[in-house]
Amino acid sequence: MTNNSPLYDVLIVGGGAAGLSAAQMLGRTRRSVAVIDGGQPRNAPAHAVHGFLSRDGASPAELLRVGREEAERYGGAIVPGQVVSATGSLAAGFSVTLDDGRQLRGRRLLIATGLVDELPEIPGLRDRWGKDVLHCPFCHGWEVQDQAIGVLGNGPWSIHQSLLFRQWSSKITLFLNDRVTPTETELEQLAARGVRVIAGPVTGITVDRDAVTGVLVGGVAEGRSQHQGEQESAASDLGPESAVPVQAVVVGARVHARLAAFEDLGLTAVEHPMGMGDYLATDADGATDVPGIWAAGNVTNLSAQVMASAAAAAWTAVVINNSLMADEMEADLRDYRERSSAALTGV
Repeated sequence: MTNNSPLYDVLIVGGGAAGLSAAQMLGRTRRSVAVIDGGQPRNAPAHAVHGFLSRDGASPAELLRVGREEAERYGGAIVPGQVVSATGSLAAGFSVTLDDGRQLRGRRLLIATGLVDELPEIPGLRDRWGKDVLHCPFCHGWEVQDQAIGVLGNGPWSIHQSLLFRQWSSKITLFLNDRVTPTETELEQLAARGVRVIAGPVTGITVDRDAVTGVLVGGVAEGRSQHQGEQESAASDLGPESAVPVQAVVVGARVHARLAAFEDLGLTAVEHPMGMGDYLATDADGATDVPGIWAAGNVTNLSAQVMASAAAAAWTAVVINNSLMADEMEADLRDYRERSSAALTGV
């Protein structure tokens, strides 16, 4: 650590909803806080944030602008930059190094770096990500209600996505994409909900006038079972490559926790049990296995929406404050006892 940089009570790595929410709460407890913001919010491509009480429909950029102002109102420092490494311990304090060589020091460390989405390499998909290529029905289902929605098979969770989005539209198509093999029970559930199932690899997304128009499938076959009106599994050939009309595409991307900068601290990601990606494990209060380090937001909870991430981070901030307070109490007690002992002995 360098001695010429200030020692903050808490360093927060990540300037999204979770990091800013924690900064606001810690600022209100009169803690000194620095938020290191890499400027790469996961929801940047989205048109709006939804499900956030009082901010529904706000753009992600606007939500962060307001959040920064609130954190700064309570004394928080917003530091632009990318953390490339971190060292330290609970006893010695923590230090993070930014990509421009600057170092910041803190008594506690909160990781709120979020996730990186690993999208399938399908032409046209990434360009529409966050627009009409979606992943969360609770975030975007209302905006695509009653539209023709294609669910791109990317893992076993795609079946669950198909059944979820059926709540918003009766025109759901699940593209197995050679990545999903429904069980007979799942095929029955899909059929009961009127979800169309199409086999074959997805080869592209068609776009016209800045809007998704279809899903290209090579060697297309309509996957059927006896639950879809056939006595046995059958396939009707739809052509060597066909464009199935849709107005929105759903894809459950694998996700990865942004943790490369914290390897020297002994923090590693664990695999999600459903194969959806990896995350940083914590206890219910956000504490990691490394004393003095907490995490909040999507980096530790893959399914947390913006409001849930902010709420969890606010509570974790309370826990961090209490941890600092406990240290301060111990130090004050030692000092008090030493002074009391000295007074009694007349020294």
